[in-house]
Amino acid sequence: MTSPRGDGSGGSDARSLAIDTSKPHPARMYDYFLGGKDNYEVDREAAEQFIKVAPEVRDGVRANRRFMHRAVRHVVAEGGIRQILDVGTGLPTEPNVHQIAHAVAPGTRVVYVDNDPIVSAHATALMDGTDGTTGAHTSVVLADLRDPRALLDHPEVRKAIDFDRPVALLLVAVVHFLSDAEDPDAIVAALRDALPTGSYLVLSHATGDIHEDRREDAASVYKKATATLNLRPHDRVQDFFGDFTLVAPGLVQVPDWRPDEPPERDAPPIGIYGGVARKNG
Repeated sequence: MTSPRGDGSGGSDARSLAIDTSKPHPARMYDYFLGGKDNYEVDREAAEQFIKVAPEVRDGVRANRRFMHRAVRHVVAEGGIRQILDVGTGLPTEPNVHQIAHAVAPGTRVVYVDNDPIVSAHATALMDGTDGTTGAHTSVVLADLRDPRALLDHPEVRKAIDFDRPVALLLVAVVHFLSDAEDPDAIVAALRDALPTGSYLVLSHATGDIHEDRREDAASVYKKATATLNLRPHDRVQDFFGDFTLVAPGLVQVPDWRPDEPPERDAPPIGIYGGVARKNG
């Protein structure tokens, strides 16, 4: 599966934050899968290669977004969360996180974080009213998942998020763009550890478990992109939740996480796991 929401790649230096149109970018590929127009020819070509070997990808990205919608509603409505840190937000696609959250609790503060300047520019438009929504409780931060300490210490993050009160951390389809060499366990742990008791982690991650070919050819498409796609099995994905307690039904394929309606007949299997977990005392 592609970077539905950002890729966690790049660095905090200026070079990594420049717009690179010479290589496919996971967030722009994801936008293409969703039928968006915020992508370049290089992204479209790579996305079409992916579709040839993983034709269910468009169903997958839609299922992933629906999972995110349900998870956000859960943590706000049932978990009482009023602060959301959405890391690897990707290009805006309505309804966005702040729209979902504000429909339940209008005062919920949402901080969008991504390393791509194109994503940042589009997300910033959400704050100035050009999309017809209020930006009074939303912020956009250009930062890198691979430097969690700098992300957490970013002035705009600290201004919007009170880490003495529960926070929902969203890592939706972004951790699979961290290679093992980049130590994703340590990165996610650093973010988890910054959250107080009562916080939630919402995480989804692509896997090769579901398909016989393990989607290795599909993942190889990302070798030429700005971030590689690293498919991981169920146990490895569950490790990212640490000692947080998974809420029912646990870590499952995203269409199976508290679905609003019965599964579609003949729906293809979706190789993305998703889960929501709470930090207890």
